[in-house]
Amino acid sequence: MIQLGKVKGNKMVDMQLSNNKLVDRGVKMIMSEIPVSYEEGADLLKKYGSVRKAVDGFHTL
Repeated sequence: MIQLGKVKGNKMVDMQLSNNKLVDRGVKMIMSEIPVSYEEGADLLKKYGSVRKAVDGFHTL
């Protein structure tokens, strides 16, 4: 997974958001990378569909 580029630091950022637990984990990862609230992180995750894209999308704004 590291060689495929699906890991950032020690967290797997390109995971399938297939249940509420993984969505919650994704929102918390976004919150740890950028200064947003839980609700804003959830909105970013919903908009971009993945943790990596949400963080990268936020940084390009």
